[in-house]
Amino acid sequence: MDKIRVVIADDHAMVREGLKQILELEKDIAVVAQASNGEEAVKLAKECQPDVVLMDINMPGMNGLQAIEKIKAENLAVKIIVLTIHEDKEYLFKTLQMGAEGYVLKDADSTVLVEAIRSVNRGESYIQSNMTKELVREFNRVTVNEKAKKTENDLTPRELEVLELIAQGLINKEIAKRLFISEKTVKNHVSNIFKKLNVSDRTQAAIYAYKHNITK
Repeated sequence: MDKIRVVIADDHAMVREGLKQILELEKDIAVVAQASNGEEAVKLAKECQPDVVLMDINMPGMNGLQAIEKIKAENLAVKIIVLTIHEDKEYLFKTLQMGAEGYVLKDADSTVLVEAIRSVNRGESYIQSNMTKELVREFNRVTVNEKAKKTENDLTPRELEVLELIAQGLINKEIAKRLFISEKTVKNHVSNIFKKLNVSDRTQAAIYAYKHNITK
């Protein structure tokens, strides 16, 4: 059985050596090289053609993010697992957007890292379980915003004007005067706005406008 060939990129020699000892306890994993910075990681990814690179983010010179970008730009078949201390969702999203296949925290159990290596080598993505909730939250946020944007886009330019004036507290008569249209036309616009936004009164419509920055 062919072993999963791994390159470890971390600026701390003790960390690299510790990881090497842990990983080589596994019969299906072999550490083929080590890098102490991003430049070395990119070079070794080209020369050794490993299956997986374990990439730290904070390294001197070229950091892990820059190294990921360069490796992915080379269209190499190597998979990248970010191995970091950073629990910030910004790093998680950034590295995934750049093409990293995995994200594992350095304080994770060794079994988590081994599972991550095997998973990405199979062509899967691997995000440490306690970080996946951040992805779910972001997905929900984006989904809500997209739905809100779609609803907003369903409103005509005139309806958006009326909605903005509703949010400012104007009544139909005042809106009609402001927009130089009849009060009956305003009522029709308001009715259409309520239907499209799925709201039942002016207060709910105004809240929607403020939440989605429709008001000036």
